[in-house]
Amino acid sequence: MRHWIGLVLAVVMAGLVFFSGAWGYRRLLRLPAVGSQLSQLPGGGGSLLSDHSVLYSLAAIAVTGLVAGILIAAPRISPLAAGLPGLVMLGLTGLYLVSVRRAAGLIPLRSESFGAGFEAMLFNGILAAAGLVMIIPLFVPSRWRARRTSDDEVAETAGADEFLTMLDGSGPDRTAAEPALAGRVARRAPGSAGPPASFHEPLDPGAARTRPGFGPDDTRQGPP
Repeated sequence: MRHWIGLVLAVVMAGLVFFSGAWGYRRLLRLPAVGSQLSQLPGGGGSLLSDHSVLYSLAAIAVTGLVAGILIAAPRISPLAAGLPGLVMLGLTGLYLVSVRRAAGLIPLRSESFGAGFEAMLFNGILAAAGLVMIIPLFVPSRWRARRTSDDEVAETAGADEFLTMLDGSGPDRTAAEPALAGRVARRAPGSAGPPASFHEPLDPGAARTRPGFGPDDTRQGPP
């Protein structure tokens, strides 16, 4: 079930990269300024805090990076969530190295900001770098196994203790049953051999005790 959820998260992650990350990257893409011409710098080289277009683009990229980081680092999330989009990015980059035309032709909506930004990320190597990072969870063996909860560990420990108790014949059940067993042995039928002295119940000196086989008025003094 965890890996099925990982497949759904992989689709969500791929959509974020294409629609959110590529859109923000396309709007922020600027060629480096040549020389000291400040007019070619974003915002004329001044503050960008009042430029809502830049802030929205940065927010889109930040959200994409945050979600990708959670899918990569969270140990309870299936490695498929980040690994599958990473493999797609690396596969597209490999195709780009072999045939640029075929790789660019596979990108949908190239006439829109999403497709154009994704194409720019491919050409500039951003997809290759992001893909290499996102496939790391695929090579961590512990990410493929379901993590055991504390309740499972407690139940397993209790089961092991019970098994060991059954093997050595000791434990709280036997200890609790010994006093009741001693009482039953002390009240055995008359005429039978009595149990060892250690199994007799303590008697109060001077107390009269009616022994089986005697009359109601015939009493015998208990042992001192």
